[in-house]
Amino acid sequence: MRKPAILVLEDGRAFHGEAYGAEGETFGEAVFTTGMTGYQETLTDPSYHRQVVVQTAPHIGNTGVNGEDDESGRIWVAGYVVRDPARIGSNWRATGGLEERLAAEGIVGISGVDTRALTRHLRERGAMRVGVSTVETDPVALRERVLAAPEMVGADLSAEVTTPEAYTVKADGAHRYTVAALDLGIKRNVPRRLAARGVTTHVLPAASTVDDLLGLGADAVFFSPGPGDPATADHAVGLAREVMRRRVPLFGICFGSQILGRALGFGTYKLRYGHRGINQPVLDRTTGKVEVTSHNHGFAVDAPREATVDTEFGRVEVSHVCLNDDVVEGLRALDVPAFTVQYHPEAAAGTHDADYLFDRFVELTENA
Repeated sequence: MRKPAILVLEDGRAFHGEAYGAEGETFGEAVFTTGMTGYQETLTDPSYHRQVVVQTAPHIGNTGVNGEDDESGRIWVAGYVVRDPARIGSNWRATGGLEERLAAEGIVGISGVDTRALTRHLRERGAMRVGVSTVETDPVALRERVLAAPEMVGADLSAEVTTPEAYTVKADGAHRYTVAALDLGIKRNVPRRLAARGVTTHVLPAASTVDDLLGLGADAVFFSPGPGDPATADHAVGLAREVMRRRVPLFGICFGSQILGRALGFGTYKLRYGHRGINQPVLDRTTGKVEVTSHNHGFAVDAPREATVDTEFGRVEVSHVCLNDDVVEGLRALDVPAFTVQYHPEAAAGTHDADYLFDRFVELTENA
């Protein structure tokens, strides 16, 4: 028998269900992800820090968990919402069950929720604060605590997810280039994809200086994904500007893309409910191809989609756009060696349509 649980949104909408994972109470921003697979990678993605994740796929936990698919050293979500948890997790790679993993790491979840209705509500009203509790039975009382919880706008979270100490991921086979990666919430598959191309990656804490980044003899710099509001990331923006001044090749993904956007002089804004999942269509304007891509972002860069913009660092153009809503999904600097994408070419789990972007990064480094 599972303990009763409730979920209450900041606008007062309440859902009743049963405990899933740890018992207790948690608060965060309610967001939904449309991925049919990859729940383990979602849970361990630092970009989901302080968010309560709603899985739109109805059956979760079918393949259990294993020791290989984590994108970081822990689960980062603030809470977890599912409709039908698997009674048995079965896969040849599984080393345990999902619910047991959630409980062991203290992640409060709720099951038996009409996630279709919840997702439709968030699509119509926007992402908002939420509370999940197995100890509070009164939705009105829980909502009061939800309204006292911090919002995602204005949240500076990089310091909470970054590595405390620098570490190195060596190239697979022959070493070709060295990349300094600023860890704003990096996923393990980023240095893996670089290593497959002969790149050794030095992952550095978010508070690093430009001398820390370039003092390693780096041929190029990478700004990682991560959680929070990019409008708060002034230190990282300053680093990006200094890297471009020195004309060192620079590639930013997701939060790193927003940082580079700010460094180029553009603003950022919060999306109504964000892009999260592994089935988002994006147009690469360079090739004219449409990619099915993996996303996890609640903010975006405000840049003109049809014009080349003159900035302090020369001309900049929008290189990628989301075909669902025309949101900017990438920038390309034409006069300094820098480019970004708002989505995840490292995509674990997810589609691999955008894996070529790591080749583009290597080519940019070769030609710098």
